[in-house]
Formats: sequence, structure tokens, C-alpha cells
Amino acid sequence: MRPETILVVDDEKLIRWSLKQNLQKESFNVLEAETVQAALDRVSEFEPDLIILDQRLPDGTGIEFIQKLREMSFDNPVVMLSAIDTSNIAVQAMKLGAFDYIAKPINFEELKIVIEKAMESIRLKRQIVLLRNEQKKQFGNFTIIGDSPVMKKLFNMISKIAASDSSTVLVTGESGVGKELVVRTIHTLSERKDKCFMAVNCASLTETLIESELFGHQKGAFTDAKNLKKGMFELADGGAIFLDEIGDISSSLQVKLLRVLDQKSFKRVGGTSEISVDVRIITATNQPLEKKVDEGKFRADLFYRLNVVHLHVPPLRERGNDILLLAQYFLQEFNNVFRKNFKGLSGETKELFLRYDWPGNVRELRNVIERAVLLDEGDYIFSHDVELGHLNTLSKKENAAYPITNNNKSLTFSQIERNAVLDALTKTNFNQSQAAKLLQISRDQLRYKMKKLGIQSSKQ
Repeated sequence: MRPETILVVDDEKLIRWSLKQNLQKESFNVLEAETVQAALDRVSEFEPDLIILDQRLPDGTGIEFIQKLREMSFDNPVVMLSAIDTSNIAVQAMKLGAFDYIAKPINFEELKIVIEKAMESIRLKRQIVLLRNEQKKQFGNFTIIGDSPVMKKLFNMISKIAASDSSTVLVTGESGVGKELVVRTIHTLSERKDKCFMAVNCASLTETLIESELFGHQKGAFTDAKNLKKGMFELADGGAIFLDEIGDISSSLQVKLLRVLDQKSFKRVGGTSEISVDVRIITATNQPLEKKVDEGKFRADLFYRLNVVHLHVPPLRERGNDILLLAQYFLQEFNNVFRKNFKGLSGETKELFLRYDWPGNVRELRNVIERAVLLDEGDYIFSHDVELGHLNTLSKKENAAYPITNNNKSLTFSQIERNAVLDALTKTNFNQSQAAKLLQISRDQLRYKMKKLGIQSSKQ
């Protein structure tokens, strides 16, 4: 793997030399430029992963350089430097998409923290782009984000099922895992993709309505049947029909569906003639159908006919770092929707997300990110910015106080957070602005944490 490249743009040779020495020790490949034009040439030739940019340059300003970068569609992180600590420059830089702003003289430890966060952000973005491109080749326009072993297995199964000519597929999984997305992907990859795809949620319709929706009805079949209506099976001839929440259909409808599977024909409600169809039936459920069969609530013969090919979509809690990939994906989505510029999740939020059980799965994660982006401001999503609906389900660990991996296994998350805040305050002689910068949070967020953690505003 090639080392990540950082371009240092500064007209002071000593600063460029110092940064280069320190960055090379961190295994980065370092390029140098002392003017705007030289920097633009380096960007065009090498496309660096990150740019460290001084505000004052011989042939222009850092702000002007960032504007030119945007015209070039360069969107890798830019960290601004300036000997003049003015909020106006910082605000301008951030509005143009700069990742962060650091005042000179440079504290390299502080800069290193910023670089690590910037690189982590771009790695996640690139991983998402790579996954999307790979899946576009494999799955068309449907995007299922995931790089975990269980998801790779799922992708392999989707490809095989889509390529097969099996007439029935049963997709199982908890609510919110993305079963319908999987189903639509299967259809899009199949030879039936150019034919009709019909979807119906069996739990949302009454028995009378769902029978009419599926099989259609003759004119006059019942009071409101003023015209002949073709049902979904008839309309989907040659294509596929998706029956979501199949476990909720009535006993009488189970019999009629079994007949369609066996004979590939049906009668409209109120009709007498048989209508033959060639339809792939894909069903989905979040219920244990085997248990319903044992309880006599679901026909065993129908279950075996539906379960010719079985595909299980894993819950989010079993997908490891896919949680962070999905969170970043949704963050980018809602940044665009709400015109925000969140760069990612804070470290504590990542730990929280990885330990939370996500009972609502991908749907819940998407809702959590949407709410945080809509209601909050800043660069990062912090743990106090998110609302999780079932905090008692954190990681199946005995300690409900949310323990976190650390050198001292007995420390809770709050204790670790308190130690980190106190450490930053001590290093900066309780200067809240400097401490907040070290922690990569705003001064208001630092004050919030100090109040929450019971830390005084001066040395104790």
C-alpha cells in the first residue's frame, strides 16, 4: 500500500522543512510548494491526500487557493495555517470546505491529531466510493453498503440467486435490516429485470383488500367493484411479485397462494376463468415462520414451497465496522440534504455506535444520523448529539455504565471522558479555548462536558 501524500504549502522554507521532517517520521510522503501556482501544479500532478496550507503566500492567499481547488473538483482535506489568528479567515476557510484551521506557531501534536482525523475521514469516504463502484458493477444502481464477512457472503448469495431460475425466494431478517433493498437488487440482476416488479406489504391490508390487490376482481364482484381490475399477479406476468411480511397473511389466503405456486394460475375475485402467469414470487418476513408452522398458524406445505431458496439478511449488530461505514454514508447523504458540513463521528460516538445493539437496525441508524445532522451544528457528531432508543441494549455487557476498551478495564466511559477533558485542561493551564481545540470540539461543547462531568472551570 502506497504511503499517503501530504502537500505542505508555505513560503517559509524552515516551516516546510520542519513539517516535512515530522510528517515523514509518521510515514507520510511529503510534497512541498511555496506559491499558489506551484501548489496547483503539485495538485494536478500528484493529487495529494491532504494539503497543509498557509494563508499568506507570495502570489495569493490560502482562501484564493481553496477556491481554485474547488473549481478543480479537488475535495480532499485542507488544513489552514496562519500566523494571524483571526476568526474571519477561519470562517471563510470552513465555508469553502477546509477541514480545520490551526494558528501559528504550529503545535505538531495538535496538527497530528487534526491530520489523523482528516485521514480517517477520507479513508472512510474512499471505502464507501470503492464499495459503491464495486456494487454498481455487480448490482446495478442499488447500493448495499457493507464490507464485513457476513455481508460479503450475502452479496455472493444475491448474485447466485439472481442468476438462478428459481421461482420462489424467501428473505428473512429483523425489521429494518434492508430486506426490500435486497429483494429489489435480486430482481434488477435477474433475467426478469425488464419485466414488471410488484410489491405489497401483506400486513398493511385487510384480507379482502389484499386478495383483490393480488388476484384482481371482476366487475360487480362486491359492492365497490364497479370495474374489472387486474391484480398484481396478472400485472407482474413475466416479472416478479414481492410479498412483504408474508407471515401475516390469513389461512384462506395461504391456501390461494399455495394454489398459485402449484398450478401457476388463479381466478380473479368473483371470476370463473383460470388466468395463467409466469411470476417469480419473492417473500420476506421478520417472523420465525418455522415457529408459526409448529404453532399451526402457517401452513407447512406453503412454507416449504416458499422456502425453496432462503436468504437471511444479518442484523446490524453482527456487521462490525459496517456500522461506521453506513454512518459515514448517511452523514454524507444528510449533509447534502440539509446543507451541512459534518466531517464524521467523534471517537466516543464511534465507540457508542459499535457497542449499541441497534434493535431497529439500518433504519434506526439512518434515523439517528438524520436527526443529528438536522438539529446539530459543528464538525463532528458527538455522543451527546445522538439519541438512541434502547440504551439498555448496549452491547450485552454486564456493565450498564458503558465500559469502553482501555488500559484500565474497570473505567467506565464517563470516567475516561472526564480524564480526557481534565488532561486537556491541565495541559492548557485551564484555557478552555485551547483545551477545546486539543479535544477537537467547540468551546461550548467543552463547557457542556465540564458541566455534565462535574469539572470546575479553574484549577482544583
